[in-house]
Amino acid sequence: QVQLVESGGGLVQPGGSLRLSCAASGTIFGFYVMGWYRQAPGKQRELVAEPSNGGSTNYADSVKGRFTISRDNAKNTVHLQMNNLKPEDTAVYYCHLRGTFYSGLWGQGTQVTVSS
Repeated sequence: QVQLVESGGGLVQPGGSLRLSCAASGTIFGFYVMGWYRQAPGKQRELVAEPSNGGSTNYADSVKGRFTISRDNAKNTVHLQMNNLKPEDTAVYYCHLRGTFYSGLWGQGTQVTVSS
């Protein structure tokens, strides 16, 4: 059974940086991609960054130029480098996996709080 575990969240001042990690345990079969979503209090969960079928990465307009997703296939791990953080980035960040045999798996989430 595949499980996703996020880490790296915390409290940071505006303009600061954080690096989130998501490690997938178990064997993942078929083609798959892992991306990042977030959910702020009182708001719906939204896509932050996710690789596309064409090989490029889809970023939310609000994070373009500030966030970067990267992967380590050998370790079944994805990272989210977040720079120039803003208060509106405050949310629970979730790792998400989809693929040939996975319609949608979620991690437990990691809290990111941007505040002075």
